[in-house]
Amino acid sequence: MSNNKSETLAAGIAGKMGGAILALLAVGFVIAVMLGNLLFAGWKIDLTENKLYTLSEGTENVLANIDEPINLYLFFSDQASEDIQSLRGYARRVREMLREFESLSDGKLRLTEVDPVPFSEEEDRAAQYGLQGVSTGIGADPLYLGLVGTNTIGDEQSIPFFAPDRESFIEYDLAKLVSTLATPERIKIGLLSGTEVAGGLDPRTGQPSSPWMVVEQAQSLFNVEVVDQNAGSFDADMSLLWIIHPAELSEATLYNIDQYLLAGGKALIFVDPLAEAAPGPPMGQGMPPQPGSSTLGSLFETWGVEFATDQVMLDPLFALPVSSGPNGQPVRHPGIIGASSEAIDPTDVITADLETVNLSMVGYFSVSEDSSLTLQPLISSSAQAESVDSFMLQFTQDPQALFEQFKGQGSTKVIAARLSGSIKTAFPDGRPAANSVDAEADDSVTIDSGEAEPAIAPEETSEHISESITATQMVLVADVDLLSDRLWVQVQNFFGQRLPSAFADNGNFVINALDNLTGSADLISVRSRGTTNRPFSLVEGMRLSAEAQYRETEQSLQSELSDLESRLGQLQSSRQDDSDKISFSPQQEAELDRFLEERARIRTELRRVRRSLAQDIEQLGSLLKVVNIGLVPLLILFFGVFSRFGNRSARARK
Repeated sequence: MSNNKSETLAAGIAGKMGGAILALLAVGFVIAVMLGNLLFAGWKIDLTENKLYTLSEGTENVLANIDEPINLYLFFSDQASEDIQSLRGYARRVREMLREFESLSDGKLRLTEVDPVPFSEEEDRAAQYGLQGVSTGIGADPLYLGLVGTNTIGDEQSIPFFAPDRESFIEYDLAKLVSTLATPERIKIGLLSGTEVAGGLDPRTGQPSSPWMVVEQAQSLFNVEVVDQNAGSFDADMSLLWIIHPAELSEATLYNIDQYLLAGGKALIFVDPLAEAAPGPPMGQGMPPQPGSSTLGSLFETWGVEFATDQVMLDPLFALPVSSGPNGQPVRHPGIIGASSEAIDPTDVITADLETVNLSMVGYFSVSEDSSLTLQPLISSSAQAESVDSFMLQFTQDPQALFEQFKGQGSTKVIAARLSGSIKTAFPDGRPAANSVDAEADDSVTIDSGEAEPAIAPEETSEHISESITATQMVLVADVDLLSDRLWVQVQNFFGQRLPSAFADNGNFVINALDNLTGSADLISVRSRGTTNRPFSLVEGMRLSAEAQYRETEQSLQSELSDLESRLGQLQSSRQDDSDKISFSPQQEAELDRFLEERARIRTELRRVRRSLAQDIEQLGSLLKVVNIGLVPLLILFFGVFSRFGNRSARARK
């Protein structure tokens, strides 16, 4: 009896000890988690292919250069988005990146999250900041997902709404906003042009001309100053050199461009083999000016940039209609093209949101094999584009005659590109002789104020640079005409105010390029990243293949239907019955029966294709589920068992 009591007592004590041990383990686990959150806060391992959750070095440099505090306010409708999980997941991505910005800024960024509940003061603040509320349905409250940033001098920058289709540019948009608030001074751009794009006296009419609309828009965003081509050197405080139609530049001006870029300057350059918007001098007495060409000559040769001033690209696929027919009807012109989204790089921040860019009489770029520059196409032609002699287009206005020039040997050509890398000087012997500078020098004009003051300083004693100090950043465009108003915007005069109405994205392309290039080299390096959406490539390929088969079968059905209707029409018109009653001959009825049987067969085939597509995708999905749910855990279990027995056998041998 006593033994039973002892065993019962021992079992009770063991049970209590076991419960106490479990309680201690639970408490220890909670303490370990809390300590882990404190000790390893901010630690993470990014295993994504494109390093989606790791900030780039450029962003880290932008954050390190913040001098004074910046306040960030993230407006997100948390309550109103409870049933929209996709938006909540996207908002979580934005929030996490902002918190990482904050943690790396050494206390210079202060993030505040705001939920703009309907009819609240927070919603009024969101509206005052210009944030956009998106409606999800009739009677539903608007959803906000925007950001506002302020600095110590009262400047404001905002992202009205984080659109999910710009997920790959979240980091760039945030870094751009922070960089703009950290350096609030208005950015200075030097404009060097071979034609009167900034307004002036029109040589063809003798009347004053307004600035081109793209220049006028740039003036509202930047401090744009016309530079003097004949001064000694370019002003060092220019963030960007904007070159338009550099026709017949002197050696001294080319040298200044060369030294500016070698010193770390950035450039947006527009050249053209046949610039209709910037004609050259008249060819003879009483003749109107003919379109002129422009290039950077020796600079392009030294950089390894290939650009032919005697070749114009024709593109039959992107040809735009022009009024050129005998009765003024529109006819497609292969020399005037509209580059659609298929020809525009969606991964670069300059061209990501563009839909159409209109161009006229364009050239194309390439780089030589020994060039040190990396060329990234921004706008390209179709694969059917071919080049012709530019001299022919000056006298051939018939689009049909231009289409006859195609030989079926087309290829994709680069119209606009981003170039980066190290370059060397095109003037190894230093500054060219003084007699190469034009005898006459005009004072430059400050566009914003209209006052005449030098935009570049004559510092001819500056040290000669032989090789680029930092990686060169520039964008080249093989067309000047895309800047002209006629290709992208209609301008109306309303009581002295010019009101633009854009029908193409030419202006957005230029402003995006200016905005991107005027940022620091660190900001330029933060372009598109990957997206969290990882499509199943194999499934997508299966779907496209099945759809192609479906389209082919559908086209076959439509062809047979059209052929049958044509034959029925012929049979009906040849019948001898003159009555109004609709009747069919035995031949027509047989034809109809045959068509109905054929149509039933093809519809059955279409259903079979669709069922096969669904079955293949379902089988693939089942296989992926088996691999993810069953195979991977089995592999982990096998590895654990193998390690366990391996350790036991090792101990046994010892």
